[in-house]
Amino acid sequence: MTPSLTSPRTFLTSLFDAAVKAADPLTGITAHLPEKPKGRTVVVGAGKGAAQMARALESVWGGPLEGVVVTRYGYGCETRHVEIVEASHPVPDALGLAASKRLIETVRDLTADDLVIALICGGGSALLPSPPEGLTLDDEIALNEMLLASGAPISAMNVVRKHLSTIKGGRLAAATKARVVSLIVSDIPGDNPAHVASGPTVPDRSTRRQALEIIAQYGLKLPQAAIDHLNSERADAPLPDDPAFARNSHHIIASAGVSLEAAALAARAQGVEAVILSDAIEGESRDVALVHAAIAREVLGRDRPFTKPVAILSGGETTVTLLAKGGKGGRNGEFSLALALAIDGYDAVHALAADTDGIDGSETNAGAFADGGTIRRLRAAGLDPRRLLDVHDSYSGFKAIGDLFEIGPTGTNVNDFRAILVA
Repeated sequence: MTPSLTSPRTFLTSLFDAAVKAADPLTGITAHLPEKPKGRTVVVGAGKGAAQMARALESVWGGPLEGVVVTRYGYGCETRHVEIVEASHPVPDALGLAASKRLIETVRDLTADDLVIALICGGGSALLPSPPEGLTLDDEIALNEMLLASGAPISAMNVVRKHLSTIKGGRLAAATKARVVSLIVSDIPGDNPAHVASGPTVPDRSTRRQALEIIAQYGLKLPQAAIDHLNSERADAPLPDDPAFARNSHHIIASAGVSLEAAALAARAQGVEAVILSDAIEGESRDVALVHAAIAREVLGRDRPFTKPVAILSGGETTVTLLAKGGKGGRNGEFSLALALAIDGYDAVHALAADTDGIDGSETNAGAFADGGTIRRLRAAGLDPRRLLDVHDSYSGFKAIGDLFEIGPTGTNVNDFRAILVA
């Protein structure tokens, strides 16, 4: 029996490690360095891996460099030239508001001879609050809380965010005369660069009318000032063919697809075949878990659609519609708990679901392990797993039985990683 089958958690962790390593920003940044300008080179950026991206850029640039990037509290790192600012995620705060102003001020007075390198990755939407006139930071906080609880896919959330902002939707890039090169670590299913961090430097063709339709579809109760803004031309974001973007370019330097391929190679190197379902799975976490569980049970019982042993891999970004408040945990914990209920008693099935940035939701874990014995262990600890799922409290359940996956910030973010070993 291969080591992967005798120590399933070690095997699953090795696949996660391979996925994160493949998303190392240094590799992508090195491959997409822009030409040095006649004038200054200024760095701006936002996201949960933005500090590590800045450090990587500093290590390979080989010339004068300055600027500022914003990242989540606790996600900073040592840099020599680029200032690191920390702010709140997933709910914005005053330091994020100040950081948004700093980024705009940093690029505003640059000339056509200068270069802006924008380092953008997941988490940037919350880290760059910048409400338009008539709205406040509290309004933007309320908006983010509603979006996070709505169950809307990330692409829909970001359409709303970018039309209620003075920095998203390409507006940061439009604020400067300098050439802007955006280096992007994608956490968005489909890798649309304009959706990562709501596209502060990359515009798209979404409209304020679409934002209003999303608000209506998900029943969001926005302040009247926000609705009034969306009904005015002031909410119109610049379009990709705006002359302000004529000299700009962008590059996806890391993505879920590349990371899943690396995880698959790592599995095969350990004697286990691997299959990738998709790198762009969306939907309710618990519903996605039921589909994954059904596939795992089919493999276990009938060797179809894949032959066991096999590692079933997937990525993307699921959502959690909060029907109850007070629970702890994120979408990967919710996936793991729902999966555990669906594979209860199938002891040859082992799984890991985790966020590649190292934090699932607002707690300290990246995700959680689940297997055919998870539900037995929860009940032995005096917990009701079905109730934990109903109140979105996966964190408390997995913490009680020691099945949290805790690794700390990884320095990158290509979204959800799911691996199921059918042994």
